[in-house]
Amino acid sequence: MNEAPVTAKPKTGLVLTGGGARAAYQVGVLKAIDELLAMPEQNPFHIVCGTSAGALNAATLAVFSDNFSAAVQNLRQVWEHMRAHHVFRAAPLGTVVKGLAHWGATMLPVLEPGPISLLDNAPLENLVTKRLDFSRIQENIDAGALYAVSITCSGYSSGESVSFYQGGPGLEAWERTQRIGCATPLGAEHLMASSALPFIFPAVKINREFFGDGSMRQIAPISPALHLGADRVLVIGTGRPNAEVPRVRAHTYPSLAQIAGHAMNSIFLDSLSVDIERMQRINRTISLIPEEKAKAAGLSLRKVEVLVMSPSQSIERMAPRFLGELPWAARFMLRGVGAMSRSGSNLASYLLFESGFCRSLIDLGYQDTMVRRTEVLEFLGAAN
Repeated sequence: MNEAPVTAKPKTGLVLTGGGARAAYQVGVLKAIDELLAMPEQNPFHIVCGTSAGALNAATLAVFSDNFSAAVQNLRQVWEHMRAHHVFRAAPLGTVVKGLAHWGATMLPVLEPGPISLLDNAPLENLVTKRLDFSRIQENIDAGALYAVSITCSGYSSGESVSFYQGGPGLEAWERTQRIGCATPLGAEHLMASSALPFIFPAVKINREFFGDGSMRQIAPISPALHLGADRVLVIGTGRPNAEVPRVRAHTYPSLAQIAGHAMNSIFLDSLSVDIERMQRINRTISLIPEEKAKAAGLSLRKVEVLVMSPSQSIERMAPRFLGELPWAARFMLRGVGAMSRSGSNLASYLLFESGFCRSLIDLGYQDTMVRRTEVLEFLGAAN
């Protein structure tokens, strides 16, 4: 897992995971870091890796990496004024019915169903294209403001987790079981593919393959940052990976929303928890091996410091009070699958792209970071 060669100057990596609207939490963490830094304009993250909705945040940081404060301000401007119609079009008599008809058409081999999805995310593509000048990524890399950035997608044909990356000299593509790194100039199509929630948003074709949400097959979310040379990694998640949920007696059959929300948690949260546990175990093992013995055996293992920021409150429990902000068409669709009830709000929390909910998550991320300010500053090497 710790495969990248050690460089003379330590590099700090940032990993931004997926989670739909929950990714607003990441902006709150970044807002706090911006306020805590002594030189806020200087980008504290040499390597930025994003997946799904986290890819939008990662790309914004990469495009504006020559001025970290400006990058955070751009993210706040987007997320604090977020509305569902900025991300998707929801028309139950049009889009949803059309999507269901497409699914039915797949049963008939003589028909070509076309793109299959419940929602049209063309508004998100327009937002990304309008706000992000991807040519600035290479300019920032050449200027030394950024070392590398990656966006991870899931290939529907190969079943591989592909991390498309753009970076400085000396980086090499990698290939591991079910995951590869591919060097390429990044663009809007990579963001759209990485954030294409299965069934909900359409897949995106890049080169020869159709890709969907990067979290689906990403068994090692921290891995891209390590392959790109990170010596320490800040991970900002969108869920509480170690939260204990009481087991209660069920009296009714789970709704479609409950089942879908459970699947979403498996996609976005479980692999990160496992990867963090794996890294901690590897670090403990490395600490038990004397350095001279490791060198004699030809081992190039190294410890990688990891700091994880995750919500201190249950996001799915925050969501219900904001469901009324969704447009009528979205509420109609979500009510049909049981997502407008408290038991189904987990699914809704991934699609609640509304300013009230997003601002609450930004505030939560900000407060969670300020509570841990000393730990965060020590990790970034910026403590007094």
